[in-house]
Amino acid sequence: LIPRGSDQVHSWTLATSQALDTIWRMAKGFVMLAVSFVVASICYFRRLHLYSGHKLKWWIGYLQRKFKSKYFHSYISLFLSVEAEVDLLSYCAREWKGETPRTKLMRKAYEELFWRHHIKCVRQVKRDNYDALRSVLFQIFSQGISFPSWMKEKDIVKLPEKLLFSQGCNWIQQYSFGPEKYTGSNVFGKLRKCVELLKTQWTEFNGIRDYHKRGSMCNTLFSDAILEYKLYEALKFIMLYQVTEVYEQMKTKKVIPSLFRLLFSRETSSDPLSFMMNHLNSVGDTCGLEQIDMFILGYSLEVKIKVFRLFKFNSRDFEVCYPEEPLRDWPEISLLTENDRHYHIPVF
Repeated sequence: LIPRGSDQVHSWTLATSQALDTIWRMAKGFVMLAVSFVVASICYFRRLHLYSGHKLKWWIGYLQRKFKSKYFHSYISLFLSVEAEVDLLSYCAREWKGETPRTKLMRKAYEELFWRHHIKCVRQVKRDNYDALRSVLFQIFSQGISFPSWMKEKDIVKLPEKLLFSQGCNWIQQYSFGPEKYTGSNVFGKLRKCVELLKTQWTEFNGIRDYHKRGSMCNTLFSDAILEYKLYEALKFIMLYQVTEVYEQMKTKKVIPSLFRLLFSRETSSDPLSFMMNHLNSVGDTCGLEQIDMFILGYSLEVKIKVFRLFKFNSRDFEVCYPEEPLRDWPEISLLTENDRHYHIPVF
């Protein structure tokens, strides 16, 4: 027989063991549940973190691209010498307010361009003493117009030396590069670099068939003042070269275009030297191109330059061409001016 006290101890021990076992199972289940919850939470938050990180990275990249693109184009636009297209009539309304006779005339002239000549927009050109050259060259490049026929036959890079050594034009050392005056013997190297840049850029633009790509390249080129001015000086030299060539032809009694007879009939441009000293050297510095210079520019580049002279509205001089009698197959570009001093580019 087992003593009664031993039964009580056994019963208490058993009960305690069962209670502890129950508590352990409950604690174990709770711990397993907690661990499972923690693991599940970790997995969930990890996936959420990866998803959020991916999305955040995408948005940051997107915003950076947008900001960079917007900033880049805004930055470039600050320096563009040929601005983006704007509505023609909106531009007119902004620039010509009031009821003065001149204001009314200009508004009627702009309406004429819009309704009769189908010009919808205008590109404003930087107002300086190169703007006529800039307006012409921008359109030559943006339209992909090819070299003049005479440029295809000659290496224009060698023309500065040709004038000196073949034609004895040592006076060319007095050529001025816009605001930069006398350059002496260094003028040939500077002119050669300018003409070489013109040839390179012209060749590149002419080789691009995509209009939008040419436009993008124009925006880049015409926001670089240093390159721009070299190109304009090259155009000035091309004009001087043509004047010199025609002058040599005139001395040998050859028939020359009427515009050159008009040029050489002036006391201030009776020969290439006086033309350079009294007119061409000032272009880009104190003045721009005169009408006779526009004729020579069109002739030299073999383009028909049509100019709408708004201040001459309702007269025969409202629409003029430089030169007046271009060859039939010469490409045409258009300009508009309010005063014959500054030019803008019409967009049809």
